Amino acid sequence: MLIIVLFGAPGAGKGTQAVLMANTHGLIHVSTGDMLRQEIAAQTELGKLAEATIYKGELVPDELVVAMMREQIEKYAGAKGFIFDGFPRTRAQAQALDQLMEEKRMSITAMLALDVPTEELLNRLKKRGEISGRTDDLFLDVIQNRINVYHQKTIPIIEYYRAQQKYHPIEGTGSIKEVSERINERIRELYGCLPVK
Repeated sequence: MLIIVLFGAPGAGKGTQAVLMANTHGLIHVSTGDMLRQEIAAQTELGKLAEATIYKGELVPDELVVAMMREQIEKYAGAKGFIFDGFPRTRAQAQALDQLMEEKRMSITAMLALDVPTEELLNRLKKRGEISGRTDDLFLDVIQNRINVYHQKTIPIIEYYRAQQKYHPIEGTGSIKEVSERINERIRELYGCLPVK
């Protein structure tokens, strides 16, 4: 089973690339951002908590995100594989994911990290906010805080996966197609051809 952690800063293109990989190779795309936005739209208790947290550019508490991941993995127990987009975002989440994988007799295949310069991230997020109206992308101070939080809390998990020899950086600039080709080339180099539908 192929299980990919697709890693990168806000605006790195994780969501776009995860959808392409999932559609092409029959993998389940699990996006914490999408799930949280659905909860916010439905105004559930989790959604209200998430909305207040995300609006400030902060991370939703680990235990809530891990519980959502468990639910998704159990829901798609017979899947060919998973792409985790936006998860894990802290070392505690990475450790919890490994524990969950062990319980399910699975393991993370690789962490693919999209590397994009900060200036380009800021431009991408601002543009996305103007197009989509997402509150966490509309204001420069919130965007900057999200990137600061990423550097403080999320970047450290690179070392967690590097220690397991699962960390693989990918150049995240260029066209969507170019980045997609780099991702698939890396996976072919490391693990052979991906399963196709």
